[in-house]
Amino acid sequence: MEQAPADWTATERGLWEAFREGRYYDLRTGDDAVDDVVAGPDWPAERTIRAEVLATLLLNGPGPAPARVTSLKLTGAYIAGSLRLAGATITQYVELTDCRFEKKVLISEARAQTLRLIRCLIPRIEASRLATEGDLHLARCVVPHGIRLTDAKIGTDLLLNQATIGGDQYGRALAADGITIHQDLEAERIHVFGEISLRTSRIGGRFSLRGAQLRAAGPDRYCLNMAHISVGNTLYLGGSLDGGWTDSRTIYGDGYGAAPVLAETPSTPFRAYGGVRMVDGKFENACLITHAEFHLSPLQELSLRRVQTPELRFTCHKPPGGKVSLSRAKVGNLVDAPHSWPRDGHVGLTGFTYESLRPERPFTVQERIAWLEDALGEYQPEPYEQLAAALRRDGRDEDAREVQHAKQRRRRSTLPLPGRLWGLLQDVTVGYGYRPGRAALWLVLAWALGTAYFSGHEPEPLKADEKPHWNPVLYALGKVLPVVNLGQDGWNPDRTGQYVAAALVVSGWVLATTVVAGATRMLQRG
Repeated sequence: MEQAPADWTATERGLWEAFREGRYYDLRTGDDAVDDVVAGPDWPAERTIRAEVLATLLLNGPGPAPARVTSLKLTGAYIAGSLRLAGATITQYVELTDCRFEKKVLISEARAQTLRLIRCLIPRIEASRLATEGDLHLARCVVPHGIRLTDAKIGTDLLLNQATIGGDQYGRALAADGITIHQDLEAERIHVFGEISLRTSRIGGRFSLRGAQLRAAGPDRYCLNMAHISVGNTLYLGGSLDGGWTDSRTIYGDGYGAAPVLAETPSTPFRAYGGVRMVDGKFENACLITHAEFHLSPLQELSLRRVQTPELRFTCHKPPGGKVSLSRAKVGNLVDAPHSWPRDGHVGLTGFTYESLRPERPFTVQERIAWLEDALGEYQPEPYEQLAAALRRDGRDEDAREVQHAKQRRRRSTLPLPGRLWGLLQDVTVGYGYRPGRAALWLVLAWALGTAYFSGHEPEPLKADEKPHWNPVLYALGKVLPVVNLGQDGWNPDRTGQYVAAALVVSGWVLATTVVAGATRMLQRG
């Protein structure tokens, strides 16, 4: 069929010829205010093309003109009716730009090459189980009633940069559970009013939500739910430089590439108004949460439970409003900052493991212990051991001992009264063995006090006919170190002297016992 149907309008027949020749068919006026798909006035009939015309061209269209390839490239049209391509096989390249759709686009279970819908107003997109060989681009589109891409398979990239998406009747803006994207998913500076659901999705490349603004459909609901997601490269939840995004005709406006931007250019942070769920997520390169804001209710959380990634970067400019859960997450490098974490027990660290600490800003061991203890509702030894092991791997043995000391202090509060008293004694004397220098100081002090006393209270000899040479220094030292014989055993102190001598002996034995216990603990600390 080489001629357009007779009942087609002149505008539609013009699209027929453009389709055969593979060229762009532009119906815009050139006035940006008039051509605005959202705020512009109603467009005249001369810019209207029926949705069934597009379907006819894609499914039963004419052959190409000589030396041409058929493709649908339409700009600035009002698409009347509902575009129904469910189950279709679309072999042509499709690009629709600055178009208004009267009703939803239905392409569920269709097979296509590359589909590009740029700066279009589309009430809703139904594309579950869509399979494309190339890209699916929806950059700068406005979709008031949501997008459904459940179990879709995208051959290369899915591009959603600067799109504005509203929610469906269930509050879901982007329902894409089970989607497979072979390369990248870009959703930078996207505005979403509802839930983005990407559960069990597979993304072969990177996933970027830099500068995204996400709002949940209601209180205590998720704005981003990507449980069991798998990302082959890096997840970006961070800021986006503002330069280059404002003009709709720039490459940023179309959602492609990266324009050169000055370093001092202001930026827009990633913002989430609602719960964020990343349970069991796997990020093969890194999970970067930087320059991000999480506005959470007391019942909501940023859930990173059981996340696995070689690097987790958590460097928010201010802490999330709700809870951050890292329970049983497995991380290689933990890159963070003291001010990024919430306080008052709003961090969950049960079973959280990491190989090394790489703080973005100075993070002292005292601050790290406070971060740990603030996250623990009750005493748990594993988080202390994990932190100490990471510090030792970095060669910070002194800091690791400080963490172990803090662990014993926290443990002491859980013991019965005798155990707490004994623990307090060990803490004061030798710091549970992690402060061995204290033992020497206490021994020297006991020796000095004993020497001072016996210097003015020389005892009588045990045997009247045998009076050894009296040396108060050696006599006191022999009591503090009772296992050492210094030749001062032949003296019989009075009652007060006996009490002093006994106190020196007890002090020596207690200090020796605590030193042995501490040394044993240090040998077993790994």
